[in-house]
Amino acid sequence: MKPSLPALDVLFEDDHLVALVKPAGLPTANAPRGVPSLFSVLQGRRPPGAFLGIVSRLDAPVSGVVVVAKTRSAAASLAEQFRDRTVDKSYAAVVGGRFPAPLGQWVDWHDAISRDEGERRSEIVTAQDTEADASGPRPAHARARVVRRAGEVSLVELEPSTGRRHQLRVQLASRGCPIVGDRLYGSRLPCPGGGLALHAARLAIDHPVDGRRMTFESPCAAAWQKVFPSLFSGR
Repeated sequence: MKPSLPALDVLFEDDHLVALVKPAGLPTANAPRGVPSLFSVLQGRRPPGAFLGIVSRLDAPVSGVVVVAKTRSAAASLAEQFRDRTVDKSYAAVVGGRFPAPLGQWVDWHDAISRDEGERRSEIVTAQDTEADASGPRPAHARARVVRRAGEVSLVELEPSTGRRHQLRVQLASRGCPIVGDRLYGSRLPCPGGGLALHAARLAIDHPVDGRRMTFESPCAAAWQKVFPSLFSGR
């Protein structure tokens, strides 16, 4: 029996790109044979041989806004924007522990992240810039702030300018506040609805053809809001 394909929430689509919300639990691409991915689901809804370009990824347990190119030229333009860090990204996370800053205060994290081939976890190594050595630690930057606190959990907003593997997960865990549901990085709390309590809430790009700035947004899962109502009241 073939696995059921998830419904996709499409935020915008034209001849050049599609912006949509990836559900938690669905890999972006390169899933094992027989396992659906965002790429394979989109591919199944396109004419045979139609181009699809994955220009950025979210970890399988992470939900949120993703943009996919529909032409090679759009893929090149979008990939360049991600590479040049002109894309604006904002994430929401529910974390345990005590966030290392006062409520509402933005903090800047400049780290370097290392991940050995075959290892599941990434590690914070040093704060020095090591981008010249592609095989070594890579610099990782994000801005973060606590939006609300409620008991042992907090709602955190994050704005990464880099996109290292597991970046936000390891940056939060290394500061004593792992993302809810992220057992790999030390969380003891389950995520409502499964996956991780990390959501790509907003993505802003320049349209690859006409250059207009486009912003795509998606709210956090209803299950989070039901289980942690104090974190989302008034939002």
